[in-house]
Amino acid sequence: MSETDGQGRPLIAVPGIRAASISGLRRSGTVAADKILEAIFRAGGEPVIVPPGPGNVARRLTIFDGIVLPGGADLDPATYGAERDSRTEASDPVQDEFDLNTARAVIDLGLPFLAICRGMQVVNVALGGTLVQHVPDSHIRHRECMHPVRMESGSAVAQAMGGRVFEVSSYHHQAVDRLGAGLRVAGRAGDGCVEVLEHDSSPMLGVQWHPEDDADTAPHQQALFDATVERARLARARRDELGRDLVRTKEY
Repeated sequence: MSETDGQGRPLIAVPGIRAASISGLRRSGTVAADKILEAIFRAGGEPVIVPPGPGNVARRLTIFDGIVLPGGADLDPATYGAERDSRTEASDPVQDEFDLNTARAVIDLGLPFLAICRGMQVVNVALGGTLVQHVPDSHIRHRECMHPVRMESGSAVAQAMGGRVFEVSSYHHQAVDRLGAGLRVAGRAGDGCVEVLEHDSSPMLGVQWHPEDDADTAPHQQALFDATVERARLARARRDELGRDLVRTKEY
């Protein structure tokens, strides 16, 4: 996809992940997965890492045209009113608060977004939902494996990917349980695990797997990033046109 209408690439926010140590740095840092950044760039977007920090998250996001909420560590069960299971990983309260506020802000702003793995779980919790802290053993492995996902016909994710059943790259041990407000399930694994979420009014593509893992070789996975960037491009074009209309109104 080429740069958009002479206006440059749509700006796509990627919430950064806090890291206690990074090779080559003397102190802590904020990172994002190269594969996510590369997939956004291939789609025609300009990925920008947004570090967790103080300030109004919604205000910080207003310069962006879209967002990709990445995977990461387990959310603190306290964020959805549960006691910690012994298999739940240690949590970063600063990261959790930032990600939850980001998810709420993205929905309030109506930004097009792709939510990946933890990102989809964060959206669910941000809207009042809960999580399964450890997916029960079944005939489908969910951590470091490929498995099929079946989606509803006509769902936004199925439309973006060009089909209803795909093998996906899975790496998670938690999953969506009770749904948050405005969300609905649009795809599951063979064991019933929720794999796709959509929102009643927000332009959301939510997937439990990691499409970035093979997006460089699997066009149907890259298509999720393509669709997100295209939605962002159209949203920016609408805002630009609205701005021009306001200028014309003032001129007369």
